[in-house]
Amino acid sequence: MTIHFGTDGWRAVISEDFTFANVRHVAQAIADSDPHYREGGMVIGFDTRFLSDRYAIEVARVLAANDIPVYLATADSPTPVISYAIKDLGAAGGVMITASHNPPRYNGIKLKTEHGSGASPAQCRKVEEHLHHNLTSSREPALIGYEQALAEKRIVRFDPLPAYARHVATLIDLEVIRRSELGIIVDSMYGAGRGIIDYILGPRGRFRLRSIRGEMNPGFGGIHPEPIARHLGVLREELYNNRWDIGLATDGDADRIGAMTAEGEFVDPHHIFALSLRYLVEKRKLRGDVVKTVSTTQMINRLCDRYGLECLETPVGFNHIGDLMLTRDVLIGGEESGGISIKGHIPEGDGILVGLLLLEIVAESGESLTDNLNSLHEELGRLYYERRDFPVQGYNKAEMVEKLKSCAPDQVAGIPLHEVHDRDGVKYLFADGAWVLMRPSGTEPVLRVYAEAPDRAQLKALLELGQNVCAL
Repeated sequence: MTIHFGTDGWRAVISEDFTFANVRHVAQAIADSDPHYREGGMVIGFDTRFLSDRYAIEVARVLAANDIPVYLATADSPTPVISYAIKDLGAAGGVMITASHNPPRYNGIKLKTEHGSGASPAQCRKVEEHLHHNLTSSREPALIGYEQALAEKRIVRFDPLPAYARHVATLIDLEVIRRSELGIIVDSMYGAGRGIIDYILGPRGRFRLRSIRGEMNPGFGGIHPEPIARHLGVLREELYNNRWDIGLATDGDADRIGAMTAEGEFVDPHHIFALSLRYLVEKRKLRGDVVKTVSTTQMINRLCDRYGLECLETPVGFNHIGDLMLTRDVLIGGEESGGISIKGHIPEGDGILVGLLLLEIVAESGESLTDNLNSLHEELGRLYYERRDFPVQGYNKAEMVEKLKSCAPDQVAGIPLHEVHDRDGVKYLFADGAWVLMRPSGTEPVLRVYAEAPDRAQLKALLELGQNVCAL
């Protein structure tokens, strides 16, 4: 058995490595890793995946048997809702049973800090060390009966949604949305975001809202619950055929966001991030640092230059953004995959919150999402972005980084190389702002090549460069 915590927790195939026995072993290692859990307790949540609720009960039984007070959600909940509950209840941490956007055959465990942020690499390594020690010493997890733990109030079931909804109402102008005549479609992709935006907005108002793919379907209808263009054909058809104004989509645990225009054009997280930053500064008159991952668009840099804001770049993984949100005055932080958070919220990507913020932006502007995007392009110039993934077997990360650095070209498509850095993988930056990044995934056995450029021909050249260098 090999259990490794990647960019955002441990993920594995259900009934192969992700078994009840292994989940209990991981839960015991978590209990052993931090004595403070016994003081503040742990919040446990789960998504809609196959057996997620049962896995959550097993984690609760182990933690309770280790004298850790447990607050267990009564129903499937988004990761950001559980993360906020940790802060709201004053708990010492939390566990979320989810494999996020991964295919249906996977499940996983996300470990959360007392702030609601993702556990640091050091915290995850500590869990792995305790796990290794327990397994090699044949130490079995402590366990208490579920009904006994409920009767003794070692496990308390609770609904985390009302407190989260009240908090979101302090960050989003819900009345602007309610007064609008927007026609909204929300696609939860069968994930834990189902019904949440409906609940927060409520039944009153002039807007129209329809939810799709919101029924319980642990197999996600055979799709990857990742809100990217190729998985949102159903949302596109609904928008195109039925004259709705905007579509929102969240992933399996609703910490990521994607969107679509009334014409069925996909709006990626880069543009959602950029629209949100522009709105927070220009309409709400807010200031603060801006944090983005190495794989995120240069549109953010251009906006920061315009507004005189500091733009900080981190490795991929929202836990890195979260760390800065805890130590600096961060206005907004986000990543290419769709995790975004704003000032006043928990240091955790939140597809629900940002989806509502996008609705506020469109409603307040009185213009369509397409018009908002066009004005953004007019102000910043158009940038083209693409990511390609290549399956890999085994490799030495340090050797790969050195190889990629040594293979950096002097120019591509006549544009001189400006900078090379290895903050996460290796990134080549060019004089015109174009770039290509090559890095191994922290959650899947693939090598990712990301690129962005002012025109499609240069984008293609950068992607081919990345693919060829990685194949050496």
